Amino acid sequence: MAAPVNSVGKPSAERSSFSATSFQKKTRSKLISIPGTRPSVQNGQLLVSTGVTSLDFLLGGGLAVGTVLLIEEDRYDSYSRMILKYFLAEGVVCRHELFVAAAQDNPDDILQELPAPILDDVAIHKPAEQPRLSCEPQDSLDAMKIAWRYQNLPKVQSALASSSRFGHYYDVSKTMEPEIRQAAKWHRFYLPEHPTQSSPAHSPMLESYSALLKSLQEVIHREGFDVAASMSKSRNILRIGLHSLGSTLWGDDLSCHDNPRHRHALATFLYGLRALLRSSLSVAVVTVPSHLIQDRALMGSITRLCDNAIALESFKGSERETNPLYKDYHGLLHVRQVPHLNCLASQLPDHKDLAFKLKRKQFSIERLHLPPDLSETVSRVSRGELAVGAAVASACGSGTSGNKHLDF
Repeated sequence: MAAPVNSVGKPSAERSSFSATSFQKKTRSKLISIPGTRPSVQNGQLLVSTGVTSLDFLLGGGLAVGTVLLIEEDRYDSYSRMILKYFLAEGVVCRHELFVAAAQDNPDDILQELPAPILDDVAIHKPAEQPRLSCEPQDSLDAMKIAWRYQNLPKVQSALASSSRFGHYYDVSKTMEPEIRQAAKWHRFYLPEHPTQSSPAHSPMLESYSALLKSLQEVIHREGFDVAASMSKSRNILRIGLHSLGSTLWGDDLSCHDNPRHRHALATFLYGLRALLRSSLSVAVVTVPSHLIQDRALMGSITRLCDNAIALESFKGSERETNPLYKDYHGLLHVRQVPHLNCLASQLPDHKDLAFKLKRKQFSIERLHLPPDLSETVSRVSRGELAVGAAVASACGSGTSGNKHLDF
């Protein structure tokens, strides 16, 4: 009788142990901890700062590792080049490795122009003022200065800022000290130093783009930026800055002809670049002179091959440069593409009218806030002037008719 009891009790113990091990509390997977990074609150993706805090806020907290940010250059390549320098300067401060590629300017010259980091207390935004009681005399003065139809509207918060601090601030009027710059580890790709041969007509990628992608792949594998690489040494982030792809200096005729011969060369390169970054601890910023590309459908394909895409429209040389409505800004910023990583739908920004301006020391992106529309006031003044003019004309006309009557 004892044997059946033992045989019955043993399976019950096994079942209890099996049930205890099967239903465990779900724990969050351990994320990679790398200096200068933080996980996204939306999808847990590892983020790095672009160096521009307002741009980080616009992109959902930062630039996700393994993604590509496309910047459509302004006409004179002034502000797009500046954002690229911010991105590289943030990598130097965070001790990330850099990869800089260019066809016109030597990468050494680009690194020597990086902005200098500034103290935190200089760039911290002041908190918004608390509303005062209506009994204060200053409120009555403000109410007298503001038109009655605008005085009850809330003040526009134009600055783009997050409650949590991420990234650093930089002074564009000064360059980074050589001691800080030389402490960073970086890799360069200067196209004139890499002699290339003319690619055949059936080749989907230019020789220059192929050499650049091969150099990137070698650096990622050699320096251990692969996600599948061993964890024997501390992990780091590779920041990739590619300047003015698609220009004629790269051997691309995309911006020269309406029907270019290498029509899909840049798109093929971006496809390979994004596939390479997806399996590595790397992030890339690519600038493209989109204003020179006539085929807008092709430019749309290039944009969709990138995870993030913004366009800079500078006021320099246009009518808006002298327009008093835009006197506080230097250009407009357009969001072309936002990422949708680890989610079904992308997080769209809650504001579409964006502008950028370059202060004496900083580059910032803000909500476009124009002065109050005075069209109704102008129309009332115009109607008043027309009414006065009509009355004068009527009086003159009646006087003339009376004179005629007397003369007759």
